[in-house]
Amino acid sequence: MAIREWPKRERPREKLLERGSEALSDAELIAVLLGSGVRGSSAVDLARNLIARFGSIRELLSAERGECLSQLGLGPARYALLRAALELARRHHLDRLRAGPLVASPETTREFLLAQLRDRPYEVFCCMHLDSRYRLITFEELFRGTVDGASVHPREVVRQAMTHNSAALIFAHNHPSGVAEPSQADELITRRLRDSLALVDVRVLDHIVVGDGACISFAERGLL
Repeated sequence: MAIREWPKRERPREKLLERGSEALSDAELIAVLLGSGVRGSSAVDLARNLIARFGSIRELLSAERGECLSQLGLGPARYALLRAALELARRHHLDRLRAGPLVASPETTREFLLAQLRDRPYEVFCCMHLDSRYRLITFEELFRGTVDGASVHPREVVRQAMTHNSAALIFAHNHPSGVAEPSQADELITRRLRDSLALVDVRVLDHIVVGDGACISFAERGLL
């Protein structure tokens, strides 16, 4: 049965408008994005099949383009909608960070970094540039590597800090393995960056390692 033939209060879009998005199941939320199903399957059926195929909403939204486009009912337009939804969620977290000092909202910072980095299949080293009141100037991806690591160049980090007139930085990088525990190499590069930035009066507030659903702070560990 097509969704348009369902009772109005059970249709995902109408249900969202009447009761709020939190009232929808995972499949119903995806169905709202898809808009329609395929022959023999409603949008909700299609969404359920896709979630089952990928294992979760998270895996579906972060799947590679080729893998998505190989699925029944997922063409380029629908793939673009799913990617746009994911990016909107990331930018929503970024807007929340810009509302005040980062040191006053550590949980918001962690939520943002998890959304940005935990699903990357390769290691990414990023900087959060802060002004003298520790408000976010910009979030910048500086180095990209493989699952084995990224080459981080202190000279480039210093150059970017000067370009943005940053007073302080928070570093962040992900571990594609999902294990957030810092390595000895992570500790070494953090000390090198801290010492290099100290020469131009830029303070390093933290280095956060992002794993699968968890973050570890160098500042909290006493590693800075």
